[in-house]
Amino acid sequence: MTVVPLPRLVIEPLVRNALLEDLGLAGDVTSAAVIPADHRSTVAMVARQPGVIAGLDASELAFQLVDPQIVMTRHRLDGAKVAAGDVIAMIEGPSRGLLTAERTALNFLGHLSGIATVTAGIVEAISDTKASIVCTRKTTPGLRALEKYAVRAGGGMNHRFALYDAVLIKDNHVAIAGGVVEAIRRAKAGVGHMVKIEVEVDTLDQLREAMEESVDAVLLDNMTSDQLREAVSIVAGRAITEASGRVTPSTATAIAASGVDLISVGWVTHSAPTLDIGLDWKAAA
Repeated sequence: MTVVPLPRLVIEPLVRNALLEDLGLAGDVTSAAVIPADHRSTVAMVARQPGVIAGLDASELAFQLVDPQIVMTRHRLDGAKVAAGDVIAMIEGPSRGLLTAERTALNFLGHLSGIATVTAGIVEAISDTKASIVCTRKTTPGLRALEKYAVRAGGGMNHRFALYDAVLIKDNHVAIAGGVVEAIRRAKAGVGHMVKIEVEVDTLDQLREAMEESVDAVLLDNMTSDQLREAVSIVAGRAITEASGRVTPSTATAIAASGVDLISVGWVTHSAPTLDIGLDWKAAA
């Protein structure tokens, strides 16, 4: 699949900060002491386990920020499936720079590929339904743009990116406002016509109230499969339906079968295991 890349302007500050964290005030003292300054190497970036790749731009940028002479040749693109042993990229350049950037480059690539991999798994599990998988704001602080990109690389979709780009009325908003209807009416009065409004409901009665106010989407929180099916019937296409709450690969199929449009899954960003990717030295260049 083709994934639209993030602008370098978005990625570079994140990679630069990660490198600064690793280099500190003295740099890579090990490589400086052990590796001659003029030594060059060719290394292979290799998948140690099967998965879906995401984060190559961040990984490549880590090498280039350390030493612009380093060149990465990609054998796989973001969104591609790999098997254990597959070469993802070949990288050539000054050996000191390769070793200095190695961990930062692999940290980004492994973390983001892990997110893409688990996303792809749950997307595949519901592929025979109309539902789509979306992520949430449960992301690593500072890495949201990259982690949501990784979800897209795995075939998922993004929910709102932050608090500013849509209204999502949650249970505490409802409690403080005094009810679903009042919360929705306040939201409509407080935002512009371009801002979508979604409301979270815990019961079918709350859903019926919400539908009287013509919202754009309803978040059906922690409902059973039977409740979800009834909720879809109540909405009857008048709003986007989104199921949420303790979604796992084993429960996603039944949730999708209820007829909801979206299934929001927080763990694809906050709990995805890192995909094991290594950097293998091949030869002196």
